[in-house]
Amino acid sequence: MKKASIEGKGVLNNRISEYLLNSLGHCGVKTHLVKRLNMREQLIKKVEIIPIEFIVRNIATGSLSKRLGISEGTVLEKPLLEYYLKNDELGDPIITKEHIYAFEWAAKEEIKDIDKMSFKINDILQGLFRGVGIKLVDFKVEYGRIWNKNRQANEIILADEISPDTCRLWDIKTEKKLDKDRFRKDLGNIIEAYQEVARRLGIMPEETNISEVNFGKTTSIKFKK
Repeated sequence: MKKASIEGKGVLNNRISEYLLNSLGHCGVKTHLVKRLNMREQLIKKVEIIPIEFIVRNIATGSLSKRLGISEGTVLEKPLLEYYLKNDELGDPIITKEHIYAFEWAAKEEIKDIDKMSFKINDILQGLFRGVGIKLVDFKVEYGRIWNKNRQANEIILADEISPDTCRLWDIKTEKKLDKDRFRKDLGNIIEAYQEVARRLGIMPEETNISEVNFGKTTSIKFKK
């Protein structure tokens, strides 16, 4: 896995994720975000993370193209939802619903609710990005359980950032990559790409040059019970 520290990226992700999570919240999607505290930190709800990554794909690229030989850029007839086990040592392997139920990583009703929520998130984000000239190619999300006083899970909410680190975003006209693939594929100008996403969403002044300010490398998280 390719790794590096990129100055300023955490601040951009913090702003973009806050904006997108608030937008989802206004559309009825419950998320872990309480509020952004500053340029690098968010206050979020404490949850028990379900050990599965949910990936929604609208256009074929990345591992889907490699696994199945589907030409990159192929627009899928309808969104595809895939499940991956959250396990870095195993390389986050792709799994099926049968695996989820057999090993009790989540219950059938939970997956049913998560599937519905994932497609709703996709619909909202596709419309939001399309409005600023960006294709939402695919994205990864995670979910968590909130427990009540009787130690019963009474709600599942979105418990993940949504940013160019977790989405593939292409310019509608040029298909220029505006996401983490600029780093993965050594395309360069990753900060400029993230800035472009922020500017199009209207959450960063045009004159702001984030690379000139010492914002730090990562976004810290604080938890709220």
